[in-house]
Amino acid sequence: MRRPVAIVTALVLFGEAVGIVLINAVLATIADNQHMSLAGMDPGAMSAGTWAMGGVSGVLLVLCGLTALIAGIRDRAPGRVGRIALIGCAVVHGVLGAVSVGLLGWTAFAFLMVVLALLVLTLLAYGPESRADDVVSDRAAPAAV
Repeated sequence: MRRPVAIVTALVLFGEAVGIVLINAVLATIADNQHMSLAGMDPGAMSAGTWAMGGVSGVLLVLCGLTALIAGIRDRAPGRVGRIALIGCAVVHGVLGAVSVGLLGWTAFAFLMVVLALLVLTLLAYGPESRADDVVSDRAAPAAV
């Protein structure tokens, strides 16, 4: 069951990366075309910042998706850096879910919570195994009779 969960998590993160980049591209284009500014900030800076945020967010989501995909293909737990990246992604989805209820509504909250659940399920499915499997026995093998 853990392989399909990790692969579905990766596919959802890839889709979310595309969505985030597209949303930020639209916002940057609108801010640039309308010459919008916030507290007198240069509209070009607002547009460039939105493009940068969309690109960085998309790359980070793709990297987290690749981590989950590699874990699913290999059927092995991600390394320390991969686990930290997935945990960070889960925390960000939790915080964005809490903020999205008031700003965007329950549909956005539900989507973010589904992604959060997939991330947590992937992390738990590839959690630490029992110590009996990892530890090599120091005892000598019984002698053949």
